[in-house]
Parts: sequence; C-alpha cells; structure tokens
Amino acid sequence: MRVSSRVILPLAAAIVLLGAAGAWLLARRNLTTLPRSVRLGEFLRDPDAHADWFLPAGARCASAPFQMPVRGYIGFLWGDSFRPFHRHSGLDIFGGGPPGTTPVYAAYPGFLTREADWKSSLIVRVPSDPLQPGRQIWVYYTHLADVDGNSLIDAAYPPGTQEVPIQAGALLGSMGNFSGTPGQPTGVHLHLSIVLDDGAGRFRDERQIENTLDPSPYFGMNLNAGRSPSFPPACP
Repeated sequence: MRVSSRVILPLAAAIVLLGAAGAWLLARRNLTTLPRSVRLGEFLRDPDAHADWFLPAGARCASAPFQMPVRGYIGFLWGDSFRPFHRHSGLDIFGGGPPGTTPVYAAYPGFLTREADWKSSLIVRVPSDPLQPGRQIWVYYTHLADVDGNSLIDAAYPPGTQEVPIQAGALLGSMGNFSGTPGQPTGVHLHLSIVLDDGAGRFRDERQIENTLDPSPYFGMNLNAGRSPSFPPACP
C-alpha cells in the first residue's frame, strides 16, 4: 500500500518536533543542575569558607515533620539531572569532611531495616505519612560506608536488622563515599529519599524518581530542582 506524502510529511514533522521538545527538556534539566554542580565544587574545595551554607543536624523548619539528618550542605535536590534520561530521586547532603566523621541521624521516627547484603544503606518504614495519614512511606539513607565498602552504619544495626523502632534523632552511622563498587568512590555525602510503599507492605525501587516523593513539604523548604529553589537551600 502506498502512503501519501500528505500523511508522511506531517508525521515526520511531528516526530522532529517531539524529538526537539525532548532534547530541550533534557538540556533544561541539565542546565538547572549545572549551577549546583559548580557550587558543590566550590564547597568541596573549601567547606570552611562556606560555613553559611550548612544547616545544623536536628534543624526543623517551622512545623515541618522532618528534621535535618546531618550537619551539612544540601548540594543536589530532588529532580536534578546528572545524565540524559536521569532524574535524581532524593537529596544529596554534603558534610565537608572525610568518611566516618559526619554523624547521620534519623530524620523521622519509624521502624528501621537493614537488608542482609546492605553495606551502606538503611531504610525506615513510616507507617503513617505525616502529610497523608494512613499512607505508608519509607525513608532511605545510603552512602554510609567507606570507599571499600566497610560499613559506617552504627553497630546497633547489623546486616539483617528488621523493624527496629527508632526515634527522630537516633544515630544511624556516619557519612561515607561508597558508590556500590569498591575502590570507585563517590563524594562523601548522605543520599536521602522518601520512598513510596508498593501496596503490599514493601518499599519500591528508590532509584526511579516516580517511586519517590518530593521532599520539600517534609522538610519545609523548596528542595525540588524544577521549582526555582533558592540558594543555599534553607528554611523560608
């Protein structure tokens, strides 16, 4: 069957326009992240020169339910993009020190689990979302190990820990730089994400942003990369 050029040409034009729109969105996401990458470089070169960028551990914005889990600088936000087709699913908070020197605390109470093969990660089940009571959510913490995968998680939570009740402010461990591959470090920081329940009482895959929640209302500040956040991130 012969297809008329009157069909082919509009279709081709639509494909080109869709491709251009997709490329523009990708470029826009990367461009919004670029300033934060530059500022993070400044911070890491001399954290002491940017003491005003730090938020204290335990700080809470007004009536927001979550408190700051570390003393640190929120360098990357929910929705930042580091590569094509990627959107950051949480917050990256930098302490400015070497691995094992910046304590990490629970941002909200719940029930802590550490899977048997988790070297640097913990997750806390929150049975009732403080912003949507009755909905179960999870708070995920990672990069709590050194470059070789030696855990910096508090000894109270060994591998295989299940459903240990904790309070906000409980010591979880220390910031590290484990990337998941021994000998290939990431920067020393805490990654925190708020993860949706799968409906069967388990957490979803937090690496996919659609499985996570915008942390802004939980911390009481704009932490959404797509909503023109102020610099540095802080209580309004």
